Amino acid sequence: MANDRLRALEDVEKEIALVLQSAGTIVLELSKEKANASLLDRQLNQFQTSINRVENELSAQIRYLTQVATGQPHEGSTYSARKDCQMALNRAEYARVKLGELGRTCEMMLDPQT
Repeated sequence: MANDRLRALEDVEKEIALVLQSAGTIVLELSKEKANASLLDRQLNQFQTSINRVENELSAQIRYLTQVATGQPHEGSTYSARKDCQMALNRAEYARVKLGELGRTCEMMLDPQT
């Protein structure tokens, strides 16, 4: 699951490179005295298609990360369960410390030598 997410991000990175390449070609062509309209149309189409793919994949990644970060259950994610477990361990440790303090206080109150 994590490897799939990383591969998807690598694909996004490659797609961004295509976006930049298309944008560069468009700027280069526009800087010419007589721009090739058909080349501009092809590059613009590729640019828009790549931008849409990048936007869709990044939106999907952000939705996934939002689900994981907010603790909402997500298929294949153990983040929420681990967070709940860690919080329970923290509460148990806090209770143990407080019970120890209470026990010492009781011993001091009941000990006639103090």
